[in-house]
Formats: sequence, C-alpha cells, structure tokens
Amino acid sequence: MTRSSSILWILAVLIPIIGIIHLFSGVSDIDWNTFVKSLVNFDQTETAEVIIREIRLPRVITAIVAGASLSLAGLLMQTLFQNPLAGPYVLGINSGASLFVAITTLTGVTFFTTQYGLAINALLGAFVFGVLILFFSRFARNHITLLLTGVMIGSFTSAFIAILQQMSHMQDLKRFTLWGLGSLQKVQLNETPLLIATVLLGTILSLLMTRSLNILVLGAEEAEQHGIRVRRLKYQMIGITALLTGIVTAFCGPIAFVGLAVPNIVRILLKTQEHKKLIIGSILGGALFLLVSDLFIIKIEKLVLIPINAITSIVGAPIVVFILFRKLK
Repeated sequence: MTRSSSILWILAVLIPIIGIIHLFSGVSDIDWNTFVKSLVNFDQTETAEVIIREIRLPRVITAIVAGASLSLAGLLMQTLFQNPLAGPYVLGINSGASLFVAITTLTGVTFFTTQYGLAINALLGAFVFGVLILFFSRFARNHITLLLTGVMIGSFTSAFIAILQQMSHMQDLKRFTLWGLGSLQKVQLNETPLLIATVLLGTILSLLMTRSLNILVLGAEEAEQHGIRVRRLKYQMIGITALLTGIVTAFCGPIAFVGLAVPNIVRILLKTQEHKKLIIGSILGGALFLLVSDLFIIKIEKLVLIPINAITSIVGAPIVVFILFRKLK
C-alpha cells in the first residue's frame, strides 16, 4: 500500500470514530441502547431519543457533508485558477451566495425565507459570482491580483448587504444575522438527504472529470492539445462549485476557509497532483476537519458559545498567510 493510500484509509477510519464521539458528546448523557432505539423504534416522548434524532444525528451528518462539499469546491477552484489561494470563501463565491440570500431574506419575500427558497438563491448567487470571478481571472496577471479581486468582491457584497440590513425589518434582520453566523445545528433530519445527494452528485461529476483535471494542471493550452474543451470544462467546474457551496451556505450559513485550507493540507500530505486521490482526500479531510471543529465547540460550550465560522477562521487564516508568504518567496 502506498503512502497516499494509507493516509486516505486513516482519514476514512477517523471519520466514523470522531463521528461517534461527536454523537455521544454534549450536556445530556446518551447510551448506545438509546441511540439504537432512536433509529429503529423512535419514541417522541423520550427526551434522549428526541435529542439524538432531532439534534445530534443531523448535526453530525451536516458536519460531514458540509466539510466534504466545501473542501471539494475549494479543490476545484484551486485547479481551475491554478492558485493554491483560491477557494469559495476567498474568491467571493460564498459572498455571492450570501448576497442573494440577503436580497431575498431582508426584503421579506415569504417563499425565499423557507429553507429551500434559501437554497435556490444561494445556488444562483454562487454560480453568478463564480462566473464573474472566472471572467476577471482572464485579466489577472498573477495569483495575488486574483486574490485581491476576490477580496474586493467580498467587500462590495458586504457593503451592499449592510445597506440592505439598514433598510430591513427587525425580524428579517434577526433571521439573516443568525444565519450569517454559521451553524451546523439548523438542518433537520428530513433535510439531510438533500445535502447527502448534493455532495454525492458533486463527487461523481468531479471523479468523471479526473483525467481532464489532471491535464488542466499542465495549462489550458496543453489541455486543448489533448482534445479537452477547456471553456466547457471551466463552466462545469464552476457549476459543481456553485452547487456544493450554495447548498451548504443556504443550510449552514457562510463557513470560512474550509475550502481553502483542507485541499492544501491534503496536497501536502499526499504529495500528488493526481486528482482522483486529491478529490477523495479533500472530501475525507474536509469532513474530518469540520467534525473535529464542531466537536471542539461542543466540548467548550459550557464555558462559551462560539459559531463554527470562528473556529474554521482561526485555523484557516494562518494557513492562508503561510501559503501567501511561500508564494511571495
């Protein structure tokens, strides 16, 4: 077994282990029999079973799926733009999803305040801003220029959202503010199949493009010579990224730096540009990263309550600085 395969197996084994620890962590003590009973013979009158079914299980599933989705989206962005600093959050794709959610949520349109209405708007916003950053990338002379463009797009959307907040009603503002903090606790169990289906679809489509992604790393001209329709491939990558980022942003709010940090860590660990391994590694690594981050929040919730965005930013921001200084050298 190769080194990279061993690492992938370790990640795959750690996810269920951390997931089980996560399930049985919290203020209320839950035993294994209660957990099994909540799955096979759910009793709504039993508080412990309700906690598992309505709170803990959806939270674990959401952490795994959201981490995997954002990490895979980040990998696709880094390959697309040939830039290790690229990611849905840094390039403004998260900002696009947030802006479209803000436009509808803060204007009080009833349909768009539902969970599925938010999902539709987040998907649309992520795709529009993904295409926008793809357009700007044609004029960017280097990686730093593209990074700054993403930062400026994020600043623009933040300013526009701030204006909407000043004009919105108190109830709409409260709903959007809570959504913007980022949380893995808003998803209900009956909504998790949609999240799971999304990451499975994104994974399958990405794996089908493995050969094209491997060649794209060599450059657009090289890819064209191998018969790859580069423009179509780029829009496919943007579409998958929008799907993965938009659905997670809609259900969990904006979560920073997962899509940037995890794919870079996976590349360092696996030491390969083979995208089949990078895709699998990013999915497993992202799931594990968000699971561990959320488990940390649970362990310290008696002392202080912090949003998931705070933890991912604390870990992710130094990685961005590290990569930036390596590039400048």
